Amino acid sequence: MSLSLEELERYARHIVLPEIGGPGQQALGRARVLVVGAGGLGAPVLLYLAAAGVGRLMLVDDDTVGLSNLQRQTIFVTADVGRPKAAAAAARLAALNPHVAVEPHVLRLDAEAAARLVPTADLVLDGSDNFPTRYLINAACVAAGKPLIAAAMSRWEGQIALWHPAAGGPCYACVFPEPPDPSLTPPCALAGVVGALPGVMGSMMAMEAIKYLTGAGRPLRSALLLYDALDAEVRRVRTRARPDCPVCHGAGRPG
Repeated sequence: MSLSLEELERYARHIVLPEIGGPGQQALGRARVLVVGAGGLGAPVLLYLAAAGVGRLMLVDDDTVGLSNLQRQTIFVTADVGRPKAAAAAARLAALNPHVAVEPHVLRLDAEAAARLVPTADLVLDGSDNFPTRYLINAACVAAGKPLIAAAMSRWEGQIALWHPAAGGPCYACVFPEPPDPSLTPPCALAGVVGALPGVMGSMMAMEAIKYLTGAGRPLRSALLLYDALDAEVRRVRTRARPDCPVCHGAGRPG
């Protein structure tokens, strides 16, 4: 695919980067990305990937916009309250970049939907807010051999990783074989979350997605990045595949 004059100007700051250039921008334009969740994490992910020129964005969310969402989910405006998040986000993305095809799915991801949507994507980003969905997405990505960028956050802290057993890394279940006790991980509605934290973590997800799709830099594979906003600290923890992982063992891992 070739870039139009309008696209050359729109993506000029990408194209002058030697790590992206014209070929990388064209790769973004050919990419199909599935984003699960259009909330705190999904909002910045969707905005930055649409602005970056990702060719097709598939977004899944069954929730509606609430007034309390506007403190951190900056893809929405007050007039969107009560609208399905997937539909409101799709309208915002279409206004931001008409070159991007946006495919909203107003549904809660289940096994059937995951099996249908995940294989059609080049990359999956998990911005969900519950453990059953995280494990479901991980299993679907392993089964389809697709890379998964997932992040999570609470209060002042966040984490992010690229899970890709087909490329030699662990899957989510290798490092988190079972969900923690619910008392240790209360939802944001109870624990709270500082409004800018989703912007930081969602932007990190978008950055890793752009790197992966263009081949720029070193992907965040076999590592978990931990961000502590209160102490302004970032730590990188090495992760390894678990030979006995029931999800990804024997699922096409190299070697």
